[in-house]
Amino acid sequence: MSVARSWRVLFLSAGASLALAACSGDAGEQAQMPPPEVVVVTLKSQPVPLTRDLPGRTVPYLVAEVRPQATGIVKERLFEEGGLVKAGQVLYQLDDASYRAARDEAAANLARARATAETARLAAQRSTELVARKLVSQQDHERAVAAAAEAQAGVAAAKAALDSAEVNLGYTRIVAPIDGRAGKSSVTAGALVTANQAEALVTVQQLDPIYVDLSQSAAEWLQLRKDMEAGRLQTSDSVEVRILLEDGSEYPHPGSLEFTDVTVDQGTGSYSLRVRVPNPDYLLLPGMYVRAIAQLGVRPEGLLAPQRGIARDAKGNATALVVNAEGMVEYREVVASRTVGDQWLIESGLQPGDRVIVEGVQKVAPGMPATPIEAGEQSAQAEPAAAASE
Repeated sequence: MSVARSWRVLFLSAGASLALAACSGDAGEQAQMPPPEVVVVTLKSQPVPLTRDLPGRTVPYLVAEVRPQATGIVKERLFEEGGLVKAGQVLYQLDDASYRAARDEAAANLARARATAETARLAAQRSTELVARKLVSQQDHERAVAAAAEAQAGVAAAKAALDSAEVNLGYTRIVAPIDGRAGKSSVTAGALVTANQAEALVTVQQLDPIYVDLSQSAAEWLQLRKDMEAGRLQTSDSVEVRILLEDGSEYPHPGSLEFTDVTVDQGTGSYSLRVRVPNPDYLLLPGMYVRAIAQLGVRPEGLLAPQRGIARDAKGNATALVVNAEGMVEYREVVASRTVGDQWLIESGLQPGDRVIVEGVQKVAPGMPATPIEAGEQSAQAEPAAAASE
């Protein structure tokens, strides 16, 4: 064997020995590395108010379409369009000359009927005295008594006619039936209106308070009923509702749930809820789109998990990684029903006391050991470390 070949073999042997030593050193270091640290949140049961964000439209509390009950010419409009009116306030005055004349004629007919009745009564009274002395026949006496009764009936008919004339005269003063805000008038002075016409003269709407009509899924209502019957949900008789305006700002006056409809819309599968809301400043107007946040009840032992600790697999199922009591990472499939702020309400898959990994998920896998650090403790440890480095 040559000298060069001998050195070559020697170098190759030494390199192999060094490589084996390096590999064995790396394996030893890897075996001695501590489990990776992960940030966890320990779950605990707590009362969880359940709210629902529902779309809705504002509806007037009361609506009255004002129509004439007498035919005539509009003499004067006595209100401001868009202004507030009171119940009984005169809105329009019709020309009432013909109605006053009819009322006066009815009053005169009543006076004549009363005079006739008085004459007939006196005649019947005299006939009663004469028939007792047998100075008139019984038949003539009966006629006198019947005439008195007929005259008295005439008085009643004349009085009814006068009352009718008074009512028709009163109809020439068209008044507001409710308190509220008057809309745009459809007629002006000089217009001819007819009794019980189809077109309303003006619409009066009461806007304080005001209604908000909401729509909720019937399937969600069934789930709520099941939760209440199973004792998982506690409800109260009064439900407070917060209103959000179109610009996202919150309306300052909360409302209260008035009633829920008893019929489900076949087209949408939802039913209606009506909320009564104070509206002293008339900020809410009929037809406005709003959103209502209603508290449906309280889950007495609800379980909330941070959203950052819940992931989705390829099938869309909710999953979580948990550090168990032995310090090993477990994979869990969970059922999350709804969001509550920045957390998920957990229905199944997690229990109180479970430590859900919220940071460091990429460093671990199911079956690996991990060192859990509570989220609050992590921030507490970071502050002293930062102070020491300064």
